Amino acid sequence: MLEDRTPAASAPTAWPAAYPKGYAVVDVETTGLARDDRIISAAVYRLDARGEVEDHWYTLVNPERDPGPVWIHGLTSDVLDSAPLFPDIAEEFSARLADRVLVAHNAVFDWQMIAREYARAEREAPVRQRLCTIALSKELGLPLPNHKLESLAAHFGVVQQRAHHALDDARVLAEAFRPSLKAAAEGGVRLPLHECRPLTEWTDRSVPRQQGSYGAYRPTSWRPTRKRPACPYPNPGRYEKGKGLKQGMRIAFSGDTSVERDLLEDRAIEAGLHVATSISRLTSLLVTNDPDSGTSKVVKARQYGTPVVDEAAFGQLLGDVEPAPEQ
Repeated sequence: MLEDRTPAASAPTAWPAAYPKGYAVVDVETTGLARDDRIISAAVYRLDARGEVEDHWYTLVNPERDPGPVWIHGLTSDVLDSAPLFPDIAEEFSARLADRVLVAHNAVFDWQMIAREYARAEREAPVRQRLCTIALSKELGLPLPNHKLESLAAHFGVVQQRAHHALDDARVLAEAFRPSLKAAAEGGVRLPLHECRPLTEWTDRSVPRQQGSYGAYRPTSWRPTRKRPACPYPNPGRYEKGKGLKQGMRIAFSGDTSVERDLLEDRAIEAGLHVATSISRLTSLLVTNDPDSGTSKVVKARQYGTPVVDEAAFGQLLGDVEPAPEQ
């Protein structure tokens, strides 16, 4: 049982009625950080509505490929060869997640990794909302030097025992989340919940397993650059509020999205839009669910006066993109 590190209170907290009824604090270790990487271990701490720990669960997962950076997670091919495949543990994993908000540190990463594994197994993860503890710490205004898990843990006096071990990372996060949740309830803070949409459009680009050759692992960026065809339409200028999108408009994305970013970008390109990786004076529109995040794209959008909409509004705009004039 986790130690309760929440401050003593003279009276029970009046719990917000709108708060979720349960949480699944999750950590997954993976073969890497890219779209085609796989889960090699997973842990879940189940918490009730007020953050009390109900139970925990941990499993190894055979990724059917090279385990990646063994020097980080410590899981070798020999260890993982006898582990169950993801389809073998999917039902148990689902039972741990069902009817709960998924809580993770940098939750979009854990959610996307989980969603991809379920899609490969031709199933859907029973998760409808997620909560990122980075976003929650910002909402609470915690005086952290950075947004690493170790900094959040240190703030609440939680001691890490085995960094990059899924079960211990999940334990540390659960211990840090519990007082964060209570502080949010006491302050009437609205929890930063994001919708989780199951991934159904999946094409598996298989990665051949490197037999016994860990040196063959090549670190990749979290979202690897993908070569896209050039947009065939000229840029018609900026998006104007109340009007529709036009083919050729330059669209940039920033921050967490409920639809996987690659899919969102693909849909924009299919509609005849130009997906930009940065903000410039030529950018037609920035799509972000967190316009107050202070990311470099949000800051530049403000400087240039670039229009900003959230993901839901952008999804509606995608349904009726005006064709480019014939040249």
